[in-house]
Amino acid sequence: MSTKISHSGVIESIEDDCVHVRIVQTSACAACKVAGYCNAAESKEKIVDVRCVDSTAYQVGQQVQVTTSGQVAARALLWGFGMPFVILVVVLFVVLQMTGNEGAAALSAIGALAPYYCLLWLFREKMRDQLAFAIEQ
Repeated sequence: MSTKISHSGVIESIEDDCVHVRIVQTSACAACKVAGYCNAAESKEKIVDVRCVDSTAYQVGQQVQVTTSGQVAARALLWGFGMPFVILVVVLFVVLQMTGNEGAAALSAIGALAPYYCLLWLFREKMRDQLAFAIEQ
């Protein structure tokens, strides 16, 4: 998965070693000719934090290209959606087999996600380095 993912954006603000870039994330059908008449087409504005060594090379309002690798995107999807789904399903079936109570199994499965998300929050600095964006020159 060596694909490069890129979005064009505009620099919103610049802090010490971080450039905040506003990008427009569009769904796959937003570019369709009839997107204006369809409810499925959607787009959202997002602010992406890009850590860089020399933030003085950029100016607020400058058009830039923000990139990341497909591997980074896959890792983000795994941590954000894949692992929580696996934890949810495993805990659901284990508690259901042990107790036979569907309500307890469902509550336990949902409750098992709290420690996972707490761990993600505790390791957010380390994850920020692994899920990095870059500004393409």
